[in-house]
Amino acid sequence: MIQENNNKKTILILEDDRDLCEGICLSLNSKEFSFVSCQTIVEARKQWNLGCFDLLILDINLSDGSGLEFLREVRRSSKVPIALLTAKDMELDIVAGLECGADDYITKPFSLMVLRARIRALLRRNVEKQEKNYQDRIFQFSFDAMKFYKNNHIIELSKTEQRILSFLVFHEGQIMTRERLLAYVWPEGTEYVEDNALSVGIRRLRDKLEDKPSKPKIIKTVYGKGYLWERQD
Repeated sequence: MIQENNNKKTILILEDDRDLCEGICLSLNSKEFSFVSCQTIVEARKQWNLGCFDLLILDINLSDGSGLEFLREVRRSSKVPIALLTAKDMELDIVAGLECGADDYITKPFSLMVLRARIRALLRRNVEKQEKNYQDRIFQFSFDAMKFYKNNHIIELSKTEQRILSFLVFHEGQIMTRERLLAYVWPEGTEYVEDNALSVGIRRLRDKLEDKPSKPKIIKTVYGKGYLWERQD
């Protein structure tokens, strides 16, 4: 049987002040949050491509460039909440960041109590505004109305298949680990979920959505890591 998973929120922090970065991670690491810390854009880009994050906290002025550059990259493929760390009185940086797609900003110096509250607020706001519709060249999904179409033909999905699908499509282009999927699809706890329950759900979705389920091009397996939804534009 699968053991119950910890549904922590994973936060990527990009800050080239190593002491500040480590201080934030050590102080706020808890049952709620886990952190991946980076000091350069190159490192942050690598971590972003490898993992799945619920929130990004980005410094703007970095040793190898501007955090706004990385913000723009992320916004091309993701709506993950992003907060900027800015120096006091840097209004131009704040305005530029918000125009690039940042959701919030935190001015230095700040207290850890304030940072924790802002993190919680951003994560809560993201859940509240989560999209319920998805559309690309092939698929149209309305999760509120529970209507799903492929090339304008309706597809019948079970509740479990719908939950797996929603988590994948609203994290398109990101690798979703089995642990994250299990915790989302069975939030009441996975200790009584059969080991192959997720694999069965993925297989059934592929049977309904893929042209060739044995050679999936939409719900891809990233071996040793998890699954990824490939948008069909």
